[in-house]
Amino acid sequence: MDVKRPHTIDKVVGRNIRTYRLLKGISQTDLGDKVGITFQQIQKYEKGVNRVGSSRLFLIAEALGVPVTDLFEGSQDAPSTAHRSSPYELLADPLSLRLALAFAAIPEAATRRSVVALVESIKANSKT
Repeated sequence: MDVKRPHTIDKVVGRNIRTYRLLKGISQTDLGDKVGITFQQIQKYEKGVNRVGSSRLFLIAEALGVPVTDLFEGSQDAPSTAHRSSPYELLADPLSLRLALAFAAIPEAATRRSVVALVESIKANSKT
């Protein structure tokens, strides 16, 4: 195994960095500034192209206001399930994250059920 090449866990960590960054509404540039690196490097981390060193990972977690362990969330997935989309990958998409945040802000349970039924209906009727 090439030690310098990113491992599956690097992709999980990168995906989680992106998810938490988007959740906090922080740009790659702003996160890079807080950590002392370029937005390009943040981009490489988020794509899993580059590994994140432990001290930098600590700084990123601190800048995002999350425990370091949260950045490893989802890393225990069995290799056989790795090809399936995880909820974390879904939330890394800005539109999905916006939808989830808007949905979470709906206080009435009946309205939430109606929204779910609507989206499921749209999915069932879409041609994919």
